Amino acid sequence: MTKKEAVGKPTHVGTRWLSQDERTAWLANSAIMISLPAALDARMQRESELTFFEYMVLSVLSEEPDHTMQMSRLAARTSASLSRLSHVVGRLEKRGLLARARVPGPGRRTNTTLTQAGYEMVVAAAPGHVAAVREYLIDQLEPADLAALSRIGAAVAAAINRAPASTPPEAS
Repeated sequence: MTKKEAVGKPTHVGTRWLSQDERTAWLANSAIMISLPAALDARMQRESELTFFEYMVLSVLSEEPDHTMQMSRLAARTSASLSRLSHVVGRLEKRGLLARARVPGPGRRTNTTLTQAGYEMVVAAAPGHVAAVREYLIDQLEPADLAALSRIGAAVAAAINRAPASTPPEAS
């Protein structure tokens, strides 16, 4: 909200409103955050019968030497909550693309392993995924833009990882 738009609206003492340049950058970034995953998801489902997130899960596992990763680490690598990941892994497991196994020892640790069918699915989907990423993002940028995007992504990820986890409001 700009100062001009804030006239006649409740004020919040200490709020650092966005400047016009900051607001323009934020809205452009918001459009990317909303539209890019949706476009990738629609294309991935059409071309490979995987959602974008399912592809990311399979892809991360395919890059591991034994195609296995602990769920908590997989959640971190895919920027997902354990709950979301668990639901997706369950769906992929039912399709025969993944297998889960409890890790022996204390705690509730689970490994997820890419099956041969899962590996074949991600290998078949990879060219289409890369083509979409190039079409929608990479090929639209100049080399300096790409470097800036990498720095921006790292800075935002670091800020998010530093932020304290929000706690759900108490039930009334």
